Amino acid sequence: MNFWENPFIETAASYSVVVLCAIVCLAVFEIVTGYNNWDEIKKGNFSVAMATGGKIFGIANIFRFSIQHNDSLLEMMSWGFGGFLLLLMGYFIFEFLTPSFRIDNEIKQDNRAVGFIAMVISVGLSFVIGANIG
Repeated sequence: MNFWENPFIETAASYSVVVLCAIVCLAVFEIVTGYNNWDEIKKGNFSVAMATGGKIFGIANIFRFSIQHNDSLLEMMSWGFGGFLLLLMGYFIFEFLTPSFRIDNEIKQDNRAVGFIAMVISVGLSFVIGANIG
């Protein structure tokens, strides 16, 4: 058996790559949101924690589907990042569909209803996106 075909090595490689990809994806979300996620979480902002947790779950879930349906790390990363871009689009669509208030402002002000809906949207969209990953 080839070293790279060992299931433990494949798992370690996928895990390592996905962790790095998730960090990149979260950094992109940090840039597009109007607040600093980790500062707000440190202050105890539960709405930001829910929204960020939903993003983390969504990213991980998309990469889960990508790992299941792709044999190479490069294909897995490509489909995973493509899925992340769709998740990011979902974030902007959510903002667009609520013109009467700014999602970021509401979450920063710890509006837990908005934080919860943001979390559920990220989680829900991740299943829809993941189901379409080839």
